[in-house]
Amino acid sequence: MLLCPNVRFRRFFFACLLAVIAIPAALPAQRPVEDGYFRIARVKYRGGGDWYNDPSALSNLIAFTRSVVPAGIRPRYEDVDIGSRDIFNYPFLFLTGHGNITVSNAEAANLRDYLDAGGFLHIDDDYGLDAFIRPVLKRIFPDEDLVELPYSHPIYRVLFPFREGLPKIHEHDGKPPQGFGILRNGRLVVFYSYESNLSDGWADPDVHGLPEALRSDALRMGANILVGALTGAF
Repeated sequence: MLLCPNVRFRRFFFACLLAVIAIPAALPAQRPVEDGYFRIARVKYRGGGDWYNDPSALSNLIAFTRSVVPAGIRPRYEDVDIGSRDIFNYPFLFLTGHGNITVSNAEAANLRDYLDAGGFLHIDDDYGLDAFIRPVLKRIFPDEDLVELPYSHPIYRVLFPFREGLPKIHEHDGKPPQGFGILRNGRLVVFYSYESNLSDGWADPDVHGLPEALRSDALRMGANILVGALTGAF
């Protein structure tokens, strides 16, 4: 398992990096050697939900993040099954969809082990996922609750400030966006963006036809999540 030995190095490297960042957008991009890339993955799951939607979203987020911080993130993400031990090769997992998701006991245990070993999971509700993902998270961590993160949490300011929390990218039901998390031993291991739909704003411009200002907000908030997770800032 590649995740565990890299956790301490990863946090130290990015902590040093962020310590010298004053204006992220002014930093030149750097391309580490191949072995220095952090691998990002999108989660494949069972149940009929469209885990595969908006395939350009995560690629665009990675490209944006690489353009504003000299982060050694592999340009292309990969898809990984929720029950595969391969998830331990990725310090950051992304999960989205509109519908049902089911997990077996083995899959729940696999993801729990991954998160307790230092991994991070970002879940973005693409409308319709909420009713299904909450029971799944309770199955993974029966003794932990999803809690709404305060606007003062580092996830809203690690790179770009979001003083009022998550930006509203897609209207959905017109409810205010909320950012929920699961913490284990004081560390944020799951971030759940609800009624925001950040990944709509990451997708190619012609997919959803969003104003550029909304796309910019979505990408900046996504970069906060991605870089903060890789630094151990949460």
